[in-house]
Amino acid sequence: MVSILTGTIGIGVAGLIVWLVRKDRLHVNHGFGWIVAAFGFALLGFAPGAIDLIAARFGVAYPPVLGLTVAIVILVIKTLLMDIERSRLDVRNQRLTQRVAMLEADLKRLEFFHSSKSDPSDTRTKAGCEP
Repeated sequence: MVSILTGTIGIGVAGLIVWLVRKDRLHVNHGFGWIVAAFGFALLGFAPGAIDLIAARFGVAYPPVLGLTVAIVILVIKTLLMDIERSRLDVRNQRLTQRVAMLEADLKRLEFFHSSKSDPSDTRTKAGCEP
């Protein structure tokens, strides 16, 4: 009974991931990894003997340890990939902020140049009012 419940939860999570990707709430690159994990979860739920066969092939005496080790490795890799993506976005955000600051400085310089070249008969510039 537990294996059927575990497999059903895995399929349900995979369906939720697909729905989130379709609604554009989760990026496809991130969703693909989660779908693979959910289907792996469902596979192990519907075929619990699979982990025993894989563990025996690798010479692991206690099969649940293999499953936990693989899960930890996957989580570490996922965390590393998220940190790499966050670092890339931080650098991009910093560069965009710098570009906006340079554009604002250029705009102020152009506004100053434009105001100094304005028509002397313009009463707004004589009175100190900005256009």
